[in-house]
Parts: sequence; structure tokens; C-alpha cells
Amino acid sequence: MPHTGSKLGRTRLGRTKLGHAAYAALLDGMQEELSMMARRVAKTGARVLVLFEGRDTAGKTGVIHAISENLNPRQVRTVALDKPGLREQGQWYFQRYVAHLPAAGEIVLFDRSWYNRAGVEAVEGFADPAQVRAFLAATPTFERLLVDDGLILFKYWLCCDQAEQERRFAKRRNDPSKSWKLSPIDVAARHHYDAYTKARETMLAATHTPHAPWTLVDFNEQRRGRLTLIRNLLDRVPDTRVELATLDLPGLHHPPHHETFGVIEPLPPFDGGGAH
Repeated sequence: MPHTGSKLGRTRLGRTKLGHAAYAALLDGMQEELSMMARRVAKTGARVLVLFEGRDTAGKTGVIHAISENLNPRQVRTVALDKPGLREQGQWYFQRYVAHLPAAGEIVLFDRSWYNRAGVEAVEGFADPAQVRAFLAATPTFERLLVDDGLILFKYWLCCDQAEQERRFAKRRNDPSKSWKLSPIDVAARHHYDAYTKARETMLAATHTPHAPWTLVDFNEQRRGRLTLIRNLLDRVPDTRVELATLDLPGLHHPPHHETFGVIEPLPPFDGGGAH
């Protein structure tokens, strides 16, 4: 049983909980490395796809933000698809995901992916057993096609104990800025924790392959989990040396100009007084 909220600040594995200052310093260094990695990907024309899977509240959105925060959004895209529409339901299952695969020089981060079929769809009854079996049989071949075509594929599963999941659900419920993350499906999933574990194990048995292996990361402590995942990702992306050109920034030949307005004036600055 994890000791969430312990006064000792200990994680379930007995490590001291990582403080914000230490986390920020470590993340800052890794984000510099991520910037270099993105430059290498752009320079070499590599195509990088990272799948983030896990239970509700596991921390997928947070780690994706930590990775992409300082990167060029034109190069590094996050894909978080809504439930399939009527037309998409009549397509080949993988079709709507293929449209979002990276082109040369791009990095795409999937906040959930085609593995919805093996997880939430299987457990909540949105896919029948035959559809789930067909998916598990087809996925290794689908991913083999991607990898054989040169795509660099990473698959991460974020692990979270139920006590910690409950704590995060409660935090979402009580925080208006996060309440949008809590859906009826999330509430239902609380009663299916063991079913999701069984579905995950079935998925791993069928799709953990030499050409597209899974990596599991403990996210009971989210800060440490993010750092663990990012370090692993950095160590696995092919390292190609890229010389960075230093751009010259000569001084202006005149005093800096003030911006002027003719047709429309800007809004008055916010004064913090709360007046409407």
C-alpha cells in the first residue's frame, strides 16, 4: 500500500520525494538536451513517434508538456484524438492515426494512441472481444511496417497505483482548472482497476516485440517519473552530432522605435484591481 501524503515525504519505493527546486534544475538540463535532440532529428530527417499510454491520471499530459514545452511546435506535435466519429468508425481501425504520423524531421507525441482498443475500449465494452483479438493480432505487423519504413517508434506505459490514482481523481474534482479532465468514463474506470491491469498484461504479451518494445515507467511520483522517462528517451534517440551556427545580431543603426498606432489603440493594461 503506497503511503500517499506521508509526512515523511517518501515514495512507495522508500525514496525521498523529489522537491520542486531539484526537479526544476534536473528538468532544465534535460530540456536543453531535448532541444539538441530535436535539432538532430530536423537535420537528419528522422521521423520520431512516441506513444504515451497508461491509466487515467497516470501523468501522460504532464510528461508530454515537459518534453515539448521549449521545442518548436511546428516540428514537435502533440496528438490527442477524441473518440472516433461515425465516418471514422467505418474506417480501417489504424487509419485515423496514420494521418498524424511524423514526416521527415518531425517528432509526434501521441497522448493515447491506437492502443485505446486494447485498454479503454476493451474494458468499457466499446469494442467486442473479436475486435480486440483482431487488433492484438494486427498491431505487431502494423508497427513492423512503420519501423521497417524507417520510423523511430517508442512506446511508454505510465504506471500508477490505485491509491495514488484516487488521490489525483479527488484533486481533479476539487480543482476547477482541472475538472475538465474528469469524465464519466474516468469515474467508471475507478471500479475496473484490476480489469485494466489484466487488459494491459494481455496487450503487453501480444505487442511487446523486438521491433517495437514497450517501456514501463513508475509514475506514482510524477516528477521523478517524468525525469525517468525523458532520460530514457534521450538515451535511445540516435545521437548525431549537429554543429550549431551562431547567428550574428548586430546593433541597430538608430535608437529603438516605439510602436505607434493609428486606426485602433491597444487595450489598457490590466491593473489587477478587479474592476469590470
